[in-house]
Amino acid sequence: MIKRLSDNWALLSRRAKIFYIVFSILNFILLIALMAKGGAGFIQALIFFVFWQLAIWIYYMFRYKRRKSMKGGEWIDAGMFAVIAATLIRTFFIEAYQIPTSSMEKSLLVGDFLFVSKANYGARVPMTPISFPFVHHTMPVVGGKAYSEALKLPYYRLAGFQKIKNNDVVVFNFPAEELGRPVDKKENYIKRCLAIPGDDIRIEKGVVYVNDKPADLPEKSQTSYSLLTTRSITSKTFKELDITEGGPNAMEGGYTLHTTRANRDKLEALPNVKSIEPLLQEGGKFPEIFPNHESFNWNVDNFGTIHVPKAGETITLDSSNYYVYERVIREYEGNEDFSYIDGKFSIGGAEITTYTFKMNYYFMMGDNRHRSLDSRFWGFVPENHIVGKALFIWMSMDPNESGLSRIRWSRIFDLIH
Repeated sequence: MIKRLSDNWALLSRRAKIFYIVFSILNFILLIALMAKGGAGFIQALIFFVFWQLAIWIYYMFRYKRRKSMKGGEWIDAGMFAVIAATLIRTFFIEAYQIPTSSMEKSLLVGDFLFVSKANYGARVPMTPISFPFVHHTMPVVGGKAYSEALKLPYYRLAGFQKIKNNDVVVFNFPAEELGRPVDKKENYIKRCLAIPGDDIRIEKGVVYVNDKPADLPEKSQTSYSLLTTRSITSKTFKELDITEGGPNAMEGGYTLHTTRANRDKLEALPNVKSIEPLLQEGGKFPEIFPNHESFNWNVDNFGTIHVPKAGETITLDSSNYYVYERVIREYEGNEDFSYIDGKFSIGGAEITTYTFKMNYYFMMGDNRHRSLDSRFWGFVPENHIVGKALFIWMSMDPNESGLSRIRWSRIFDLIH
């Protein structure tokens, strides 16, 4: 056995040997980190370690022992290399995503294709590592799960280049999903991080305040406006102004539009415009607004103040913040028996008056402020749901056009900020 391994090792090129040794060292460090820092059991971490050691070894054995003797061996070699390399790159470095909805208009458009960095905030080790290559959670065409839960790993994140900052555009797994999927297989969302751990955030008349200071409004963010005109505005005019969302309302000469401040100013300058005013949601009870309880009289334009939890931070529990942090404590932090009965809080049957958060949390909002389902509706994003930082647009396709005119050439390689 040892002689066979030695003979096989001798077949490898010098570069292949160096790569395998370096990869093995890094893989072993990851095994130790998963057990020491991530809380993984020895068997779980060992399976993950052995899987990758074997995957690379099998590839090299095929390349150096079988490729030349098999018909189509070069194609098989190329396919194996592509799967292994792409999996490592997508897991630990960078991955492509597509914008499916208008929640970030006009900062990001439907049909934008992005590169998202896993390394900036630190790559998250897969929690469900057994999955079909290049597929997120559902098999194409045939349907069904594209992953197996036979092996599950706890949350662990490698060291990154930076921490999430206010106003970063972040990709994350949708935390409030109720389909029972593992964290890393939940649907991917993209929003702007308005508040980071330890921040206080509120919204007054559509203006976001973070720690009592007005938050920077992204240049291309959209809000809703009520437009009143003396005569109709043509669709051509709206297209020229790049106003793509909204349309006529019940008022004569009236429109409800979603657009940027710059486009709003251009509209106001038109001779047939009587008025254009922001549409803000007034007071009332909105059960769909976080924390989804009748005691909170909040809406999308008047919200909070709310404190964003920080790892290691201790809060005193009371009847009002129970509803704000209930899901955090019970679901995201694994205290399924957390309860509030007869004015008393308890975990595991023991009464508590304070709680110390285990993870950092974030408050995310879409730039299209009135057309985004975000933290105003479902609350905080836990750190273990963070996927990565959106870097730049590598391709953009307008779904309403055809042929080469579909390509938005001016957006290709635009940085995201």
